[in-house]
Amino acid sequence: MRPQTSIQLFTIKDALESDLGGALAKVAARGFSAVEAYDFVLRVEQIAKALAAENLAAPSGHAFLASKSFVNPDGSGTSVSVPMPEEVFAAAEVLGMSLVIDPYTEPGRWGSLAQIAETADLLNAAAQLGATRGIRVGYHNHAHELEVTYGGRTGLEVFTDFLEEDVVLEVDLYWVTRAGVDPVALLQRLGNRVVAVHAKDGTLDADSIRRYPPTDQVPAGRGAVKIAEAISAAPALELAVVEFDHFAGDVFDAIEQSRLFLEREGA
Repeated sequence: MRPQTSIQLFTIKDALESDLGGALAKVAARGFSAVEAYDFVLRVEQIAKALAAENLAAPSGHAFLASKSFVNPDGSGTSVSVPMPEEVFAAAEVLGMSLVIDPYTEPGRWGSLAQIAETADLLNAAAQLGATRGIRVGYHNHAHELEVTYGGRTGLEVFTDFLEEDVVLEVDLYWVTRAGVDPVALLQRLGNRVVAVHAKDGTLDADSIRRYPPTDQVPAGRGAVKIAEAISAAPALELAVVEFDHFAGDVFDAIEQSRLFLEREGA
């Protein structure tokens, strides 16, 4: 069964902040029927109303479950407290989500097996809580989980050894590739654990990837990431989520181009 195409709303964060309803109307006009929400707990009623107005579903969302605060991936910014898991799942239920994905844990937490196991334990505990509302828990990677290895296996793969079977993965294909790992082979090894991917592409230009956010990202199918092949390698895939960390051009054109690529490729 082909995965559902969605869009991570962080991609259009500036438009959302200025006009939530108008931004979601543009998403729907570009052919999307599903979104992946972020930062949804404190504005859940507004998001629910805006999604309903455009007939958009939110099968998944990003929320921190294994961290008490957040600092940007480049280490910048002030640590900001995040909602507790109970609040996250209550809001997710209002939005009709069946999957809440932890989007990020800092690189320092991947320096030892004990630290990786601790993060897994936190997600396992969150998954038990989410299950009471019929909501699954997942984890989304960046590059650092792939850049560390233990016994020849990436940190992300070792991480799965400590996860309960009902905790799943959303693999960001761009960040996997940025880490120097073949996303096709990785998804083959991870098998049924992967239920979602971020179908994110980039040129991997050496100068562009040193910036934060990286400035090399392009519509799906136009860069160096093996998106179509990776999607075909994931046997249990439910969601193919379009995302850009940064795009200098018309981001709504870019998300539509990505959606069309995924549909042409059978995603």
